[in-house]
Amino acid sequence: MVRTLVDLLTAHASQQPDRTAYRYLVTGDCDGEVRDISYGQLARRSQAIAAWLQERGLAGSRAMLLYPPGLEFIPAFLGCLAAGVVAVPGVPPRGRSQNHRALIRMKRLIADADAKVILGGREVIGALGELAQHLPEMDGITCVTTEDIPDDAAGSWREPGLTADSVAFLQYTSGSTSAPRGVMVTHGNLVDNVRVVTERMGHTPDTIAEYGHEMYVSWLPVYHDMGLIGPVLNAVHLGVTATLFSPLHFLQQPQRWLSAVTRYRPHTSGGPNFAYELCLKHATPGLLGELDLSSWRVAFNGAEPVRAATLRRFSETFGAAGFRREALYPCYGLAEATLMVTGGSVDAAPTLLDAGGSGPHADAAAVGCGRPGPGLTVVIADPEGQEELPEGEVGEIWVGGASVAKGYWRNALATRETFRATLTGREGRFLRTGDLGFLRNGEVFVTGRLKDLIVIDGRNHYPQDLELSAELSHPALRPGCTAAFSVDGAAGGEQPVVVAEVAPETAGEAEKIADQVRGAIAEAHGLSARDVVLVHPGTIPKTSSGKIQRRATRAAYLDGTLSVLGVPVQR
Repeated sequence: MVRTLVDLLTAHASQQPDRTAYRYLVTGDCDGEVRDISYGQLARRSQAIAAWLQERGLAGSRAMLLYPPGLEFIPAFLGCLAAGVVAVPGVPPRGRSQNHRALIRMKRLIADADAKVILGGREVIGALGELAQHLPEMDGITCVTTEDIPDDAAGSWREPGLTADSVAFLQYTSGSTSAPRGVMVTHGNLVDNVRVVTERMGHTPDTIAEYGHEMYVSWLPVYHDMGLIGPVLNAVHLGVTATLFSPLHFLQQPQRWLSAVTRYRPHTSGGPNFAYELCLKHATPGLLGELDLSSWRVAFNGAEPVRAATLRRFSETFGAAGFRREALYPCYGLAEATLMVTGGSVDAAPTLLDAGGSGPHADAAAVGCGRPGPGLTVVIADPEGQEELPEGEVGEIWVGGASVAKGYWRNALATRETFRATLTGREGRFLRTGDLGFLRNGEVFVTGRLKDLIVIDGRNHYPQDLELSAELSHPALRPGCTAAFSVDGAAGGEQPVVVAEVAPETAGEAEKIADQVRGAIAEAHGLSARDVVLVHPGTIPKTSSGKIQRRATRAAYLDGTLSVLGVPVQR
């Protein structure tokens, strides 16, 4: 039985050393510069980095990984695993606008993880030297440019004494509702979850052969679990090829993603819901004529609320380029369960439950996120009474199984509260996800976050429902860039507030846009918005994975620090 991904990489390097493990589109364009690394080269680079770490007695300690988009992160991550060093993926500071946020997060991660070494690319390590005065946390920490470690160092690598319970890496959570916490993912968790991904997404030997080992195209950031566990580590598990490019290049020109799918014809590719919306915005007749998406079998959609309207429009629009509705693949997971918990059936259209009603929210059907992977158990629980709820009732999603991580790094209290839940009448412990949902015919439907619920006059409202209604009310509102929350209205009790990003050129229409948002919220939800605030693009706080930080937005609203477009519209 395979114990770790290190074992699998060694086997692939021996059996198919020349097969491309990863190719990287340097400019994001298929006709631009392409770099690749074979399984033989990947194993050698990983072992060289591992040997460097071992020789300095770093086994068991934490290594912060700070790399720009590219291939260098992957051998560094696998090198940590091969050395018995705990990898800590991080976001390197880049650009003036990003430096402050990235620095704050990096300081927090370095201190919390108690990192002993920082691995990075030449430019990043050089930049850290210039930032040293702002980073007293780096005192005593070794910084190394892994490009300078010679391949010959691989000769002194020795297999570490790993067990399934050994911690492989710390996946720091996005912090959508709290400060980031380091999830301890063990080697056993990792092997189990890439197995779940393999089974749920239909990565059978026959399918791999049918696709000529071309299984993934991904622009997702590799420091985040969705971009790491799937396209990067599941590729190592399978011994297949993944095509990668920078998330920045995707955001600049979303059509690059679809062009790469057309060129390399992978089986699996995906991202959060907003990515599909961005592609729809750029779906010109000229682009559709250049694309061939007929080979795309699994277009996964997760990490944020999956919207029925997006699925419908994407399949209708890109059907002209050969995209099949059955390829749409809503799924659900979280870092605390390594990644994947549930997923649909390959070649089956998504399950949509009609919300009914009328108005701008009428097509906001509940989207099924599939069934649990093999060996995983999902129950819907009453979070207060800790009892299982019957099918169809909304409660907190609890998860059990070998993919559930060990706990939070150096946080025994949070680990006990989140990872050690027990359920009346059920054996074993469960992970409390903090997500709300229900089960229907064994399929999971995610409805929102437990802590983000808006309760007004005794009625529960999910913020993403209000956000969707707002975004559908006027085309100026950017998809996935709206935050809804409630504030205390004194005698009037809790009242909803909507903060939405719009283009600066719409400032002259601000009052009209705000009025339409108010009308949509009133019609669809029977609520009177206390305030609608329109802000500049890119200013609503988001997590590293792109999720709206509603509590941070609420705090900025109350502090008066939002980047308001023109004059705030208030009534």
